[in-house]
Amino acid sequence: MNPFQYARARDVHDALEAGRAPGASYVAGGTSLLDLMKLGVEQPARIVDVNAVQYQKIEESAEGVSIGALVRNSDAAEHPLVKGRYPALAQALLSGASPQLRNMASMAGNLRQRTRCPYFREIGSPCNKRRPGSGCAALEGYNRVHAILGGSSSCIAVHPSDLCVALVAFDASVHTERASGLRVIPMADFHRLPGDHPEIETVLEPGELITHITLPAKPFFARSCYVKARDRASFAFALASAAVALDIVGGKVQEARIAVGGVATKPWRCPESERALVGAPTTAASFERAAAASAAQAQPRKHNAFKVELLKNTVLRALSSAAGIA
Repeated sequence: MNPFQYARARDVHDALEAGRAPGASYVAGGTSLLDLMKLGVEQPARIVDVNAVQYQKIEESAEGVSIGALVRNSDAAEHPLVKGRYPALAQALLSGASPQLRNMASMAGNLRQRTRCPYFREIGSPCNKRRPGSGCAALEGYNRVHAILGGSSSCIAVHPSDLCVALVAFDASVHTERASGLRVIPMADFHRLPGDHPEIETVLEPGELITHITLPAKPFFARSCYVKARDRASFAFALASAAVALDIVGGKVQEARIAVGGVATKPWRCPESERALVGAPTTAASFERAAAASAAQAQPRKHNAFKVELLKNTVLRALSSAAGIA
């Protein structure tokens, strides 16, 4: 691990000042950043500890529910407002990592979580995300865990977060503070597709600080579900996952939200699947059509073609569970 400066921010102003330094990174729980520093993947010149900044509340807001950036994942998963109004979010949080890591990991840190691609984490391998212009070893390498949606000729690394998939499904917004003032970023726009610059993963500016996340107050979000398919039952990243919410009236779907993970380079919204459900009866046939639409644009590689069927089955299971017909 390379030497670095350490600064402890006392408040937002302090954090923004310290975060402006070249090569600075914010840290809260450190469950992702410190891991990558030990591997030599991340080499920040300065670590800015923001744990003293007061963004640690979950409360009702004008938009719906506000979750502070420093709320720990385990606390968010067990909070009555989250469990009652956004059950898929609680389920997504509880499906990630281990209890020990969830007790430390922050909501903002989860949004900034980086890929688990083995070529990214192995500094001896070519990786455009880690070293722009070096190539992507996954394209022709062992790519079983890699993306079938949203990839490019520069990168097919999967986004790892469970939380972010649920936030995209729930139309969440990310609130930030930067030198030029406050900003609100729709969660669907927070992460970037790799394109020619996979090293740029979010729309955040250098030194921009996440303050909180808001979830809109939509009653039908309480009818939601998160399903995760993985190699083992715990402490494993998704091979495919789905967060869904259904507004059902008289046995028909009035509105739907579907987002998937484990298969794409960013948390992936499925508008075609949502449109296929509007006005449709809550039947297995309707859900199968919507599930098929979620994988219609898939571009599998040599070792991950199985993800196409796995994705469809995961979406189907999530829809059935949310509708209560599983």
